[in-house]
Amino acid sequence: FRSDHYVSTINETTLGSLDAWATICGLAALTGRIRLGTMVSPATFRHPSQLAKVVTSADHISGGRVELGMGAGWFDKEHSTYGFDFPATSERMAILAEQIEIVHGEWTTEKFSFDGAHYSLEGLHALPRPVQRPHPPLIIGGSGGPRSIALAARWANEYNTVFPSLEDARTKRSALDEALSSAGRAPVDCIFSLMTTCIVGRDEDELRRRVHDVLERTDNDADVDDYIAESSQNRIVGTTEQVVERLKSYAEAGVERVMLQHLNHKDLDMVRLIGSDIREAL
Repeated sequence: FRSDHYVSTINETTLGSLDAWATICGLAALTGRIRLGTMVSPATFRHPSQLAKVVTSADHISGGRVELGMGAGWFDKEHSTYGFDFPATSERMAILAEQIEIVHGEWTTEKFSFDGAHYSLEGLHALPRPVQRPHPPLIIGGSGGPRSIALAARWANEYNTVFPSLEDARTKRSALDEALSSAGRAPVDCIFSLMTTCIVGRDEDELRRRVHDVLERTDNDADVDDYIAESSQNRIVGTTEQVVERLKSYAEAGVERVMLQHLNHKDLDMVRLIGSDIREAL
């Protein structure tokens, strides 16, 4: 997964950001097994028909390996600098709700029409359909509020929340299950996942070096030890053994999938560590 931003959210003056779906289409052509998606695409960037079309295109290029994450958008400065509208939260949520319904309808309905407060479509034959049937997995991301959870319970294959503590994860899992029941769906119908920063080292020295590198890259003047201590609640930062235990605790809290945010893209050794030692321990 990759974020869908036009400005780097960690250091906008020294780091850039390529278009997420253009990048995914390129990766789709170069890979054969890994799944690809956004975490998440904001409703403020694209018309829903455009979003549905580019995701369908990526699904064809990849042979059916993409997943669409959708959210209301949150980074106001990114919108002002690029000239995108950034309405109040309530309106962004209303826009997101219409976008989800439109994307879903274009993927699953032979002749689709929609008349809402923000979008109107008439008699659309959205061809070709995605490779994956009935459609690519739809992930709705949010902070765990009732509006995003209700949307996920109605439409999504997965609900993703960001930077939750263990207690937050338990609470949001329970809220999602209740919303799914109200929508006539079972917990198995919608995966509960989280996204959070992960920094891991084989030992304390390697961990501290990696934290230092991340702080330097993100122009964060925090003390290394302070950052590690402050990360204990809602990030996954520690030695291999500590990270394994943290992931197990999230699983016990009802989390079924974890997206680990990697903030130092040059450090591929940490990716290998997660894919080997940590994966095997789980």
